[in-house]
Amino acid sequence: MLRFHNSLTRQTEPFEPLEAPKVRVYNCGPTVYSSPHIGNYRAYVFTDLLRRYLDYRGYDVIQVMNLTDVGHLRDEENDGGEDRMEQAARKEKLDPWKIAEKYTQEFFAGLELLNIRPAHEYPRATDHIAEMIEIVERLIADDHAYVVDGDVFFDVQSFDGYGKLSGNTTDGELIEGASERVSDAVMAKKRNPRDFALWKTDAQHIMQWDSPWGRGFPGWHIECSAMSRKYLGDTLDIHTGGVDNKFPHHECEIAQSEAFSGRTFVRTWLHVSHLNLSGEKMSKSEGNVLLPEHLVEDGFTPAEIRYYLLSVHYRQPMTFSRDNLKASANALDRILNFVDALAHRAEHGPNDITSVGVMELIDEARARFVAAFDDDLNSSLGLAALFDLMTALNQRELSSHDAATALHFCREIDQVLGVLPAADDAANDADTDIDARVAARQAAREAKDFAEADRLRDELLAEGIEILDLKDGVRWRRK
Repeated sequence: MLRFHNSLTRQTEPFEPLEAPKVRVYNCGPTVYSSPHIGNYRAYVFTDLLRRYLDYRGYDVIQVMNLTDVGHLRDEENDGGEDRMEQAARKEKLDPWKIAEKYTQEFFAGLELLNIRPAHEYPRATDHIAEMIEIVERLIADDHAYVVDGDVFFDVQSFDGYGKLSGNTTDGELIEGASERVSDAVMAKKRNPRDFALWKTDAQHIMQWDSPWGRGFPGWHIECSAMSRKYLGDTLDIHTGGVDNKFPHHECEIAQSEAFSGRTFVRTWLHVSHLNLSGEKMSKSEGNVLLPEHLVEDGFTPAEIRYYLLSVHYRQPMTFSRDNLKASANALDRILNFVDALAHRAEHGPNDITSVGVMELIDEARARFVAAFDDDLNSSLGLAALFDLMTALNQRELSSHDAATALHFCREIDQVLGVLPAADDAANDADTDIDARVAARQAAREAKDFAEADRLRDELLAEGIEILDLKDGVRWRRK
């Protein structure tokens, strides 16, 4: 049975969607004010792994990922500081809408680079102001929110479940600690330091809309509640995000959504741990960020970056280093060599041999892979099952039928992993030219014209074609 570690219950429990086989999944997406770094993409690779595995297990997934393009303040916990969108606009001398478009396109380019399947919907906050106002109006009518000078705050003491996700409550020292961080102006408006903004007025804010409380802009938290409700309904099966989103963002989402609908907002919460850089959390505000394109410029392939990000269980913190990335690249290289050898054997291998126990080894690897991913998407154990199969089959002489079966299994589980080249790459029209140059390079080696052989090898490598000199012959592959 598929099980997830639910951040809400703090237990690993069977996954039971509200209306199986349909699964409603909402992913916290980017605030599009700067270039997404690989720490961000760890979360997005995880959401892709989740989506792919749910598809693999036969669920009917509806996936929604939001784009935050207004209202995400620098001091999100205390409703203070500048809007991140407007800060970027001021810095880059562009209006906030152009900033949003610029970094939205960068985000989508990164998704494509890392072979992350598109979500079914990417709603933008600025396109859903009416839905936000609808929720805020009812919260005010039901005494869950109040208006002060055009600002609207959620009254956390009106909702008994506040704090159930993060453990942060409205009692004791947490209140006192919060009051020290909130500015006097904001504090004067709030009934409670933990109350959070649903709608804000600020004459200096560039992005503003009309509302029943005056021109202003939405709070960050209300945006996700409004967008998830529009596309997925009042109750979600799964909500994902970074572990740093538990509080205040996800805690506030729960409070306002459940106060509005009277229903459970999310059945299963999944939170991705940090990717650290030099021992520190990767953070745009701290300036210690690393972009995927930086790693590509250093010679790593997108598949190697993706493999690295999914190779460690999503709830385990990762510390980035190029040595670790190189180790992941080597591990993926072993997989690619194995798959290439299987493809060659399946096409050219003998049919007159019988490999005893091969089907049993493949069935065992499949069972272990599924068991690992069923256990809270344990990708590292799932990969271990693949490597054990590789070791076992590399010790045997396979028939073409056995090789084809093993190749089919690798392609099958790559529906989840997403790290292998497309299966139809070998049918590309350019392959004839590549075959000719590989043959010319081999002829040059046999003629001891090593300079020409090296030139052809380097020329192909510059085009992303790697030549493999193996015991059973020379082959090539796309990196």
